[in-house]
Amino acid sequence: MDKNLSNLQNKINLKFKNINLLKRAITHKSHDPINNYEKLEFLGDRVLGLIISMKLLKMYPKEKEGFLDKKLASLVNKNRCYEIGQSLKLHQFILVGNSSKKKIKIENKIISDSAEALIGAVFYEKGFAIAEKFVLNMWQSLIDSSNITMIDSKTKLQEYSLKKYKRLPIYKLISSSGPKHKPLFKIGVRLKDTQFVEGIGNSKKNAEQAAAKLYLKNLNR
Repeated sequence: MDKNLSNLQNKINLKFKNINLLKRAITHKSHDPINNYEKLEFLGDRVLGLIISMKLLKMYPKEKEGFLDKKLASLVNKNRCYEIGQSLKLHQFILVGNSSKKKIKIENKIISDSAEALIGAVFYEKGFAIAEKFVLNMWQSLIDSSNITMIDSKTKLQEYSLKKYKRLPIYKLISSSGPKHKPLFKIGVRLKDTQFVEGIGNSKKNAEQAAAKLYLKNLNR
């Protein structure tokens, strides 16, 4: 067996009968245009959504669908999958390019996609029960930390603004800097007749959340 695949199995604490299935989960299309992780990623995305949805229903039996939908989105997005991929050190296993001599940068999206493909591979070979155990084990810290903020800052500020001023908050891009692969955005937010409060993030969305969080802090909310 390929040492790379053997090490990955040890990392995820699962042994595959169909080792080629596991190999596909870490194979980018630049390495193999046919036998790559794209279909397993498609499957893993659905399996992940189902498992986390079931978990949230058990955790919040009295909450409305809108709340559950926001919680789900915050837990299964590409950033979260990237975090899981990083925790597994998937960049050490992913196969990219056609030459082992040429070093190719493994982008965040590739790590995220491969993490979903790995879930698909586990489900395909081991079934739902094992896949559920695998996902909940990997996502547990994210699920726990998501309990701290029941509503994200941007939504909370929006609700406050609509209630007080009958208007949505105003967001403005102040500046963007850094290289393309590692950008840094500064975004300001204000409500009616107030000054902009600025937040910084590695994406516009994260910068908006940071600005909203700081604004709420200033409001003592």
